[in-house]
Amino acid sequence: MKIIKLETSIPEHIMPGLMLLRIHTDEGVIGCGETYYVPEAAASLIHDWMHHYLLGKNPLNIEAHWRFLYERCTNFGSRGAELRAISAIDLALWDIFGKVSNLPIWQLLGGCVQESIPTYNSCGGPSYGTRTDTASGHVWPGHGPIGNSGPLNDYWSVIHEPVQLAQELLADGYTALKTWTLDFAAHKTNGPLYVSHHDVEKGLEPFQKIREALGDQIELIIDGHGFFQLPMAIRIAERLREYKILWAEDLLRIDSVDTLADFRRKAGIPLAVSEMLNGPDDYRLVLEKQAADYVMIDPTWVGGISQTRNLTRLAQFYNIPVVMHDCTGPFTLLAGVQVAATSNNVAWQESVRAHVHLLYPKLIDTEIVIERGRFPIPQSAGLGAAWQPELFQPDQKHYRVSTLKK
Repeated sequence: MKIIKLETSIPEHIMPGLMLLRIHTDEGVIGCGETYYVPEAAASLIHDWMHHYLLGKNPLNIEAHWRFLYERCTNFGSRGAELRAISAIDLALWDIFGKVSNLPIWQLLGGCVQESIPTYNSCGGPSYGTRTDTASGHVWPGHGPIGNSGPLNDYWSVIHEPVQLAQELLADGYTALKTWTLDFAAHKTNGPLYVSHHDVEKGLEPFQKIREALGDQIELIIDGHGFFQLPMAIRIAERLREYKILWAEDLLRIDSVDTLADFRRKAGIPLAVSEMLNGPDDYRLVLEKQAADYVMIDPTWVGGISQTRNLTRLAQFYNIPVVMHDCTGPFTLLAGVQVAATSNNVAWQESVRAHVHLLYPKLIDTEIVIERGRFPIPQSAGLGAAWQPELFQPDQKHYRVSTLKK
């Protein structure tokens, strides 16, 4: 079996930050992968030079392909778009391996450890990660729109109706929610450098209302999107202590692991660090310097399933649990669940209700099931889904293809 074609596409009318990948073999097996952010750059890496190596190769030699592409990337920088492209390729190759073997990927990784994976709801909405009515149509990371009241717009609800939202999530079986209600303060002039006590109170008001109405029935998580400098992160952390949060995520940027470790010593709350990391040495330093209570991994940013498995094992050696990131795409979510199934060190899988129910059905051919706040262990071969075929049309603006020459 050999690779004969690589296709990429960007569904800008659904999730413009997402790059879709299909890898075709001469036996008719198609593997699916993805990555998020800089989708055109990631696609260009695949079609500009990675295809020269992959076309004609046996897709089942996954480790060999990962090492070759990663090591060649280190000649000019193995982070960012390069690692995102490798991540998408790695997912697609594991998907092929699963389909050829007629087994889910967790079985190929050594078998099932967890019976189901708990998920928390990240309180985005149907417009989070999609086009907005801004002049450019572009949304910067950490600048997603709040939107208006409407079906599954949990971003609007967590700000305006937090207790009702928490009650709804509890009724659906969720036991934890995450929000980023302090972003507005960071977006003010000099916001990362100074956040007033009033703005801290305003940003944490949803937590206050939920605790007053529901006590400790639901776990609370806050994401700072890496916006704040150390003094303001400490101010926010001090105020968060009374809410007994599950963790605070990325109140600081990840530029300095030493500063992250200093912050953890001073914060007095559990901290998660960070899907913004991607290189293996970043995670090693975070663990060695005791800078995190949880490490967060995005499978389509760190190097795919292959690297996610390695980092999950690394964290377990330090007795630090892993949480899987997804606010990005369906195969990121599915890949996280596959790895989580093989490890008793994955505590949570992130999900966004609006994405799962409203956006992902437009992208993949399989329903993603959440049962009482948990992901059942998938039983289908490979990743368990495929891209909708209409997303790969040669006349589409962002469609590209590289094929093996006969």
